[in-house]
Formats: sequence, C-alpha cells, structure tokens
Amino acid sequence: MPEACISAVMDSNPASFRTAVSGKSPEPGAADPEGSAQRVYRGIMKDLEEGRMVPGQSLAETKIAALYGVGRNAVREAMQQLAARGVMDLSRHRSPAIRLLDKPATFEILDVAGVMTALAARSAAHNHVPHQHAALTEAALAMLVEADASDEPGMFSRARRHFYRALLHIGGNRELQRLFPAIGMHLIYAQYRSRRLRGIRLADYQEIMAAVVAGDPARAEQAALRHVENVRQVIAEMR
Repeated sequence: MPEACISAVMDSNPASFRTAVSGKSPEPGAADPEGSAQRVYRGIMKDLEEGRMVPGQSLAETKIAALYGVGRNAVREAMQQLAARGVMDLSRHRSPAIRLLDKPATFEILDVAGVMTALAARSAAHNHVPHQHAALTEAALAMLVEADASDEPGMFSRARRHFYRALLHIGGNRELQRLFPAIGMHLIYAQYRSRRLRGIRLADYQEIMAAVVAGDPARAEQAALRHVENVRQVIAEMR
C-alpha cells in the first residue's frame, strides 16, 4: 500500500514524521504515552479532517471529555493548543468552537500558504535524488490518485498531508518542516469542501511533483504558486 511505503521510507526520521504518517490516535483507555491532552488534540484534528466535526461547531468540555475518555483539564489543555494553532476560537463567555473562516481570513491563510508551498516545492526539486526518493514520490502520488477515487471522508486530506510531508522530507529544510504544519489549510479544506476543488488540487499536486522529480526548482516553485492561486479562485467563486 502507498501509505505503508511512505511509512517505511520515513521510518528513520524523527518521531513526529512517523506519528503523523500513521494518522492514528490512541484509543480511549489505551496506553497513551503522549498524554490525554494530545489524545484530544489529535482526535479533534482527525474528526475535523474526516467531517465528523465542522468549522463553527461548538465543543462543550463535558462532551469532549466523554468522547475521548479524558478529564476536563486535559480538554482545556488541548483547547489551548488548538487555539494556538488557529483551529479553535476561545471567546469568553461562550463554549469553545472550531474556528469559522470568513473570506478575508481565508485569503490571508492562502497568502502565507503560497510563499511556504513555493519554498517547499523549490527545496524539494533542488534536493531530489532519483534513486533515494523515487519510492517516496511514487507512493505519495499513488495515495492521492487512490484517495481521489474514494468517497471515504478524510482520505484525500490524509493523502494531501503525505504529499506535503514527502516534499518537506526531500527538501530537508528543518525550519520549514517545523513551520509548515501551522498553516491553516486544514481549516480551509474542512470548510470549503468541493469536488471541483479536489480535482484541481490533484492535478496541481501531480504537476508540482513532476517538477520535483525533474529536478527543476523554478518550475516546481511556479507550479506551487499556481496551485494556491487556483484554490483561491475556486473559493472566491463560492458563496
């Protein structure tokens, strides 16, 4: 399976890559070396990605604690972490809610995403070594194609994450690896779900990876910038 291939390729890298690639959160009641707050954090992110939670949804502490089998202190800690990442709105005198983006906030995220995606693509193309990275790039693309053909909620989002982790791994820029996950694209794709948008993303990702495999940094950078502008145009046309 493509996902197993990606996991195998990245297995020698930091634990953050291995955990992220697996896409799995600890089961409630199971041994949880990351702590209860991380169980809630990862659970909410996964539920948002897979459509079980949506932007604008209120999350009562007691219900979240019961859902993930943790105490309310763990929920509060997770909410603070999610707020710091821009996922949660912690307005006073209201229940915590998943952040709902207006168009200006969406386009601000895309402004940042354009710069960082271009850098990720350019770095990957510059550092790509065919015999070292062929399995990784092929697996990332195969996951995207498989996900596009599936109706499983969240599958394309997981494939997208693997695609970008492949770019970041090949590029080798540790600061970019640290900062890239903070871009709020996960919120954008949770809020603006569109079959047309998914098709555009697949075609764009294939073009970006083709430029990376060709070892053409300028082409990869331009493909990444076009991708973000394509996403911006589709969203601008949505009500």
